[in-house]
Amino acid sequence: MSNEQVRILWADDEIDLLKPHIIFLENKGYHVTAVSSGREAIDEVTQNDFDIVFLDENMPGVSGLEALSRIKALKPSIPVIMITKNEEESIMEDAIGSKISDYLIKPVNPNQILLSLKKNLDSKRLVSERTSSSYQQEFRQIGMRLNDPLDWQEWMDLYKQIVFWDLELQKGGDPSMHEILSMQKDEANNQFSRFIEDNYVDWLNGRSDSKPEMAHTIFKNWVVPELKAGKPLFMVVIDNLRLDQWKVIQSVIMEDFKVEEERTFMSILPTATQYARNAIFAGLLPSEIQKQHPKLWLNDEDEGGKNMFEEDMLVHQMKRLGLKIKHSYFKITNHNYGKKVLDGIHSLANTDLNVIVYNFVDMLSHARTEMEVIRELADDEAAYRSLTLSWFEHSPLRDIMKEIRAMGGKMIITTDHGTVHVKHPIKVVGDRNTNTNLRYKTGRNLNYSQKEVFEVINPQDAFLPKTNVSSRYIFAKSNEFFAYPNNYSYYVNYYKDTFQHGGISLEEMIIPFIVCAAK
Repeated sequence: MSNEQVRILWADDEIDLLKPHIIFLENKGYHVTAVSSGREAIDEVTQNDFDIVFLDENMPGVSGLEALSRIKALKPSIPVIMITKNEEESIMEDAIGSKISDYLIKPVNPNQILLSLKKNLDSKRLVSERTSSSYQQEFRQIGMRLNDPLDWQEWMDLYKQIVFWDLELQKGGDPSMHEILSMQKDEANNQFSRFIEDNYVDWLNGRSDSKPEMAHTIFKNWVVPELKAGKPLFMVVIDNLRLDQWKVIQSVIMEDFKVEEERTFMSILPTATQYARNAIFAGLLPSEIQKQHPKLWLNDEDEGGKNMFEEDMLVHQMKRLGLKIKHSYFKITNHNYGKKVLDGIHSLANTDLNVIVYNFVDMLSHARTEMEVIRELADDEAAYRSLTLSWFEHSPLRDIMKEIRAMGGKMIITTDHGTVHVKHPIKVVGDRNTNTNLRYKTGRNLNYSQKEVFEVINPQDAFLPKTNVSSRYIFAKSNEFFAYPNNYSYYVNYYKDTFQHGGISLEEMIIPFIVCAAK
């Protein structure tokens, strides 16, 4: 809003003495209407539109506080600046209780008035400009880093940087800057996908000097060290929780907890619940689970739920690690069961390890694909984050966490994989036994363009189950998704701009691991 567009109402019974202030503001381009009583101020607000009101607190007749109350009743959103000679606390409490935007003590000087105007009218614009300017300064530095051969730790740091600016520009920034950031994130994802192609198999096979912590190692290396005798540890696995989604719920959680450690680790491929979450609880990679616990593993083409034996896998892992502790395990897939777990949470105060798997974010992702109303509520990443926050604030999980705090328990918050906003289709052909996931395919008769995918011709190289002699895996990269040539246009229009997982992207693979202690 330019100064020429700003209309100010100034009410003071000594308005003539303020003429120099009014001239100062008019010379700055503001339009000022001056009145000398509370009654006139109310009449002006009734008849005209103003952007801000300066109101003397001590006027004869209708006082400033009375006028404030009437003005706010007429137009609740208009900012009112109270000007007073009286510094008594009760006067200020009355004014603040009536929702003033600011107050100034007489005598005021022109620069105080100008600062108050800037603070109350231009704050959003100024924050936007400052945020955009700061990102512009960092844009070049991020771009230069993308041209460097980054290691896994540098990729994690860069993704955190991108998430930070994504959230900052959402709060206040030039939309064109957010568009530039989106393009930069796409470029980062393209480079990250090449990095994963070059390094992923080497990490799993011990052929790299340095490798990240991954889904199948976090229980042993990060969870077990947090176990303390006599203190319950709660491991909360929120399915499909991206790093940016953690950041938006963090402020709510920090009302009850302090964050002791905030780390990121790497999900495994495929970045899908069947593979990644089973790896967390088994402490093994998928082909190792299939080999060591064949009764607990189902392949893509098998009938039945693919994550039905997580607790069994956890028990086997604890036994393998020599952990002789009491544990509990709950998988919450609906609101009513969440309330039931909440009702019994106090019985876990003497249990060493309590695992709570919460499936809402994954269900939200799928619902957004299938239900038009959810697609409209979460039509971009900012809205998707907002919907996650709204759910969390009113969920049984929020209440469960409050009870964990009351117990003095320690809490780990983590996930198995994230999800990516897909935009570009790539064609793939498979037989009827090919799985339905949009971000990875496995089967024996797959036709695709090698340049467009990360292919694992021998599944054993990536510790993936091999269902027959010629089966292979392919993974979509960045923001792409697989589409079949049959009924191609319908398929693409239906799934474009949805949130999917299973492939290679920063959002799917670099995920949070948070250690919290009760305040």
